[in-house]
Amino acid sequence: MTYRVVQFSTGNVGMLALRAIIEHPDLELVGLWVHSPDKVGVDAGVLAGGDAVGVRATDDLDAILALRADAVMHTATGDLRPDDAVTEMCRFLEAGTNVVSTSVVSLVHPASADPNAVARIAAACAIGSASCFTSGIDPGFANDLLPIVLSGFVQRIATIRVQEILNYATYMQPEVLFETMGFAKPLDQTPLLLLPGVLTFAWGGVVAMIAEALDVELDEIREVYERRATDTSFDIALGHVDAGTVAGLRFEVQGIVNDRPAIIVEHVTRIHDDVAPDWPQPRSQHGGYVITIEGEPNLECELRFTASDGDENTGGLICTAMRLLNAVPAVVAAPAGILSALDLPVVAGRHLLR
Repeated sequence: MTYRVVQFSTGNVGMLALRAIIEHPDLELVGLWVHSPDKVGVDAGVLAGGDAVGVRATDDLDAILALRADAVMHTATGDLRPDDAVTEMCRFLEAGTNVVSTSVVSLVHPASADPNAVARIAAACAIGSASCFTSGIDPGFANDLLPIVLSGFVQRIATIRVQEILNYATYMQPEVLFETMGFAKPLDQTPLLLLPGVLTFAWGGVVAMIAEALDVELDEIREVYERRATDTSFDIALGHVDAGTVAGLRFEVQGIVNDRPAIIVEHVTRIHDDVAPDWPQPRSQHGGYVITIEGEPNLECELRFTASDGDENTGGLICTAMRLLNAVPAVVAAPAGILSALDLPVVAGRHLLR
């Protein structure tokens, strides 16, 4: 069966998703919504860096809704505009189009997300008899599905820790890198990500999902972080980084069980390899994820990814897109409603071996 899919936005993830939809043997691109006026009217295949495919980009949302696609891949950023992103998703759901999305990351675990957003999406799902699934790599499968699956291989669990250890110097999102995360800013300036509650908003859902899967009750979720400045100036792809400004960020979102951290999502993020040498180091040149379960037996699993361009950040973005695109058949088949990874069957890369 071929599923008719709309791509909504062409940012970092969206452009990679667009290329993947065009190439995917089980998906048919039927529409493309873009924000930039200079992209309107351009063939989607050309925008994706390939041959024309006969689908032209538009900024007319009503025209896109009228396509009545099976699913929309909604990748428009929602970090600073969650209400607008939810409204966009609801428009598709009410029209009967299933939604797979990376936009509002707290929705990876609807049970712990903003109740107002969840209620709006659930109502839209009911109106259109459609389903909505939010995921990606992080928050997403690297720190919900993978640790949950691995937990099924052990006799006893003391702690579960998921570490992302990556250099973000090639992450081509200036707003996220400099404003949200605070890189290249003074240490006395608090970025959006480190305002109280923001780390929990973004990653508390995956901690809560692991707890739900393990059938344990969290006492609370705690946030801890530290930052490091660079001693020297240097340049990255997005610009200059002055000496004395932030070049390393390490944080944990901790699920507390019986007064101790038991489920931990940790990020160790640098924009230069020489920063904070005492922090955990990547196991390979490109970094990735390490999932550690302390118990009986102790279990450790490393996830690495590089794209054909040799870059780990491109690889991670492709994984983000494909987690959702490969899930389209399962989301379409699911009962109407708002879904988490716990609601879907195993999603495989069907028909991708070629």
